[in-house]
Amino acid sequence: MKRLIFLFIAVFLTACAGLFVSTGRQGVSSSLVDYLYPQGETPPPQGGVIPHLQIPLAVGLAFVPSQSSTTQVLSEAQRMKLLNDVKKSFDGRDFIREIAVIPDAYLRSGHGFDALEQTARLYGLDVMALVSYDQVAHSAETTASFLYWTIVGAYVVKGNKNDVQTFVDTAVFDVATRKLLFRAPGVNEFKSSSTLVDVERDVRAAQQKGFELAMADMTVNLDKELSTFKERIKTDGSVRVTRVGGTGEGGGGATNAGFLILIAGLLMLSGRRQRA
Repeated sequence: MKRLIFLFIAVFLTACAGLFVSTGRQGVSSSLVDYLYPQGETPPPQGGVIPHLQIPLAVGLAFVPSQSSTTQVLSEAQRMKLLNDVKKSFDGRDFIREIAVIPDAYLRSGHGFDALEQTARLYGLDVMALVSYDQVAHSAETTASFLYWTIVGAYVVKGNKNDVQTFVDTAVFDVATRKLLFRAPGVNEFKSSSTLVDVERDVRAAQQKGFELAMADMTVNLDKELSTFKERIKTDGSVRVTRVGGTGEGGGGATNAGFLILIAGLLMLSGRRQRA
């Protein structure tokens, strides 16, 4: 009988030890710099480059592929849902005609601006908005975790504190010149507590919630940056703008003036023929 008791205790302690290993620190990230400039490439100077935007614009929206092919906090469906929420910031603006949400699988097939330009050509895009992220999740045991050594405690005592910090950043590029137009960040810190048996599930749920809240914060900032960008390009000369089918900075007005001169010349010629 004593042997059975000792055997039961040994098995139980081994199982508990296995559960304790599940806590710790983990992270997922995607790097905009590593994606656009692979193999340690140096970004070229762009001081004299002036993008020429023909509005209304076609905009692409995509996540920068994760650096890890195995660790994925968000499913493809969840990533697409978050991007569709961000898409609403672009809707209804007179200088944007289309917003395409692009699965990151299209970007995963290659790296660098060449791959980005291929995707842009495929979708017929003028501008690309790339969302990168960095998330760190940490779970630590509190003093209450000593009750984990009881069967009931492992299931009912929330002796783990979970802390998930999420940072996302949307960088908007002119595809033709490869120049950064503007960017918008979003941050969130999400805290929760867990029992020993639920810690993995709860940390994963906290990671997903962290992404959701950080993206919501970024969307608010993106909405502000879009409005600021629209006003800024009217005065600072950093971007040349032409409205398709109308006047604009750097060429649209000259085209319309030439058309009017041509019409006037034809009218004058017609009048002379009638008098003759």
